[in-house]
Amino acid sequence: MLQRVAVGRWSLDAYRDVVPERILVELREQAQALAGARILHINATSYGGGVSELLRSSVPLLRDLGLAVDWKVIAGRADFFKATKALHNGLQGASQAPTEAEKAAWLDCARENVHEIDGGYDFIVVHDPQPAALRAMYGKGDARWVWRCHIDTSEPNPETWAFLRPYLAEFDAAVFTMAQFVPPDLPVARVRTIPPAIDPLSPKNFELADETARQILDWIGVTMPGRLVTQVSRFDAWKDPLGVIAAYRLVREEIPDLQLALVGSMALDDPEGWDVYRQVAEHAGDDELIHLYTNLTGVSNVEVNAFQRLSDVVVQKSIREGFGLVVSESMWKGTPVVAGRAGGIPLQMPEGVGGLLVDSVEQCAEAMLKLLGDRALARELGHAGHEHVREHFLLPRLLADELRLLGELGTRATG
Repeated sequence: MLQRVAVGRWSLDAYRDVVPERILVELREQAQALAGARILHINATSYGGGVSELLRSSVPLLRDLGLAVDWKVIAGRADFFKATKALHNGLQGASQAPTEAEKAAWLDCARENVHEIDGGYDFIVVHDPQPAALRAMYGKGDARWVWRCHIDTSEPNPETWAFLRPYLAEFDAAVFTMAQFVPPDLPVARVRTIPPAIDPLSPKNFELADETARQILDWIGVTMPGRLVTQVSRFDAWKDPLGVIAAYRLVREEIPDLQLALVGSMALDDPEGWDVYRQVAEHAGDDELIHLYTNLTGVSNVEVNAFQRLSDVVVQKSIREGFGLVVSESMWKGTPVVAGRAGGIPLQMPEGVGGLLVDSVEQCAEAMLKLLGDRALARELGHAGHEHVREHFLLPRLLADELRLLGELGTRATG
């Protein structure tokens, strides 16, 4: 059955003096236009990924603004999550499409969950491919349905896309991070591009004193003060953790005492995570300066906050990427970033802002060395990155954009 996710309470007033005032005003106006609307968000996991982090912050704020918002996750067995990972990879261009058994498992899970959706919602927002079949199976109703795609679907595997495409046809709107991600012959007439954003007041991003951050990292085994580079992401082949280690080892030839932290999250909807983790651990070997951590081995968002604040450089060497919230998270903390030129990362890091974009292991190593050796450049890029995130990638801006779309669709009362 669909499982309701409990969230805390939060107020938009807390974002005063953090988010530009014009954005807060716009958000309140958009919410007032939808006063009393009932909204349901559906995704596949309540922890371990960017979508769940966004919803955990968004739902309390939307409720504070007078909207009746629920968040539920689709319940499935292991075969369902194996199938959705294959679907996810295929949509990002992997050569192997889901098998017939995986397609059947994906559809069976939707059939088992669809009857849990009640008829009282004005809007139902379905995140990513995992619950995407729910709309077709739900049938005609009064709610407006939105498919929110957070991944790069610009060049999907043709067989995978041919399978998913018919299940999107009944959605009233589709939202992508970038216009380039809209797949060919999308069967949805209303399409919007809305980049994600970070919550500056969440435990991962709130202010954390350097001394406290050092104590946190010392506690979990990272020697501070010390030179440190970090990648924060799922243990996922698309994030190229093995490439990060290769680049780091090139840098170690110049800076022998440099530490590397690979801080990854494990999520219910990503059964490949532990396989990638084992590959990374084997690749790291017994190198005491390489640290591996996951959210299931004692590292929470507060530890991630400390890593991103105290690292000399944060790396995000993605090969394919939907957006990469960790880039904006690091930039918000004034930390320079070396990142793969993939997906939504260049949108966050235009030339001269936040860090350096790279296309290979060798370029990644060169960029790390440049920032590690030129602290003035690192500070300049970090400061510019912080301001860029403040203007473009904080949560209230995202919510204003999303509510504007719902307003265009109209509630049942307004038609």
